[in-house]
Amino acid sequence: MAKLKPSKGAPYARILGVGGYRPTRVVPNEVILETIDSSDEWIRSRSGIETRHWANDEETVAAMSIEASGKAIADAGISAEQIGGVIVSTVSHFKQTPAVATEIADKLGTAKAAAFDISAGCAGFGYGLTLAKGMIVEGSAEYVLVIGVERLSDLTDLEDRATAFLFGDGAGAVVVGPSQEPAIGPTVWGSEGDKSETIKQTVPWTDYREGAVDKFPAITQEGQAVFRWAVFEMAKVAQQALDAAGITPDDLDVFIPHQANERIIDSMVKTLKLPEHVTVARDVRTTGNTSAASIPLAMERLLATGEAKSGDTALVIGFGAGLVYAATVVTLP
Repeated sequence: MAKLKPSKGAPYARILGVGGYRPTRVVPNEVILETIDSSDEWIRSRSGIETRHWANDEETVAAMSIEASGKAIADAGISAEQIGGVIVSTVSHFKQTPAVATEIADKLGTAKAAAFDISAGCAGFGYGLTLAKGMIVEGSAEYVLVIGVERLSDLTDLEDRATAFLFGDGAGAVVVGPSQEPAIGPTVWGSEGDKSETIKQTVPWTDYREGAVDKFPAITQEGQAVFRWAVFEMAKVAQQALDAAGITPDDLDVFIPHQANERIIDSMVKTLKLPEHVTVARDVRTTGNTSAASIPLAMERLLATGEAKSGDTALVIGFGAGLVYAATVVTLP
């Protein structure tokens, strides 16, 4: 039996740089209220959202990703040619093939990097981060670009009172590279497909194509069911990620949950009994729910504002459609 050569990857991996892009158009709750019967007070009390960003025609999934990625690459202090892998998490790139990651890899100037898309909803960034870590430790790439990007305004039913106010657009990216010490902890991830109907696309693309429905497909959800699942089950997953990393809430500096809803964030903070010194990301207030983009966008803002600093220990957790989830502890770049 032939013996294969052992992998020659790095002993560990870490996030080296982060970048974000938010569309230029800022949409306040007043615009949402033009099509639903609600109030600014109700939206803020239910979600914490005050504004969100919506992309224009030029701010495509690829264009936003390239902007965010350029910032992340510069922040990491490397060149695009050194990127060996590009992983894009999105549910709002409407071409089934080719993967938008290949276009991004080319336009950034990578040297023919491996490039692929994943669909893991709001947990997509965590999935991509885990894959990138594996590629670096295994040795198939030295640096991997992980992008979370969404144009959820394209999938929003502005007449749906339960979801019209939730979603925003944007892109967040990180460069993952080699490390001599652990800086991305074990990932606690999984899926609960028996709950897949709680967050879903209203109808398949084929129904719209064939004229079975008049309204373009949108994202819909069973709000209360999703809220209960996120609050009670995801706090358990977050604790498991802390345990897997060998730390306690007292050891944390930063908590960056998926920016779905501020009430969910507050409930998780309470259930996890996070100390007051832990900085909690609340980017949802001005960015809305950007699904796969929400964690890297929140991370970028915390570092840019000085609320978090390089070397801080952060717990990140994403959860959403599928239902899927992923949580890990990272050292901030």
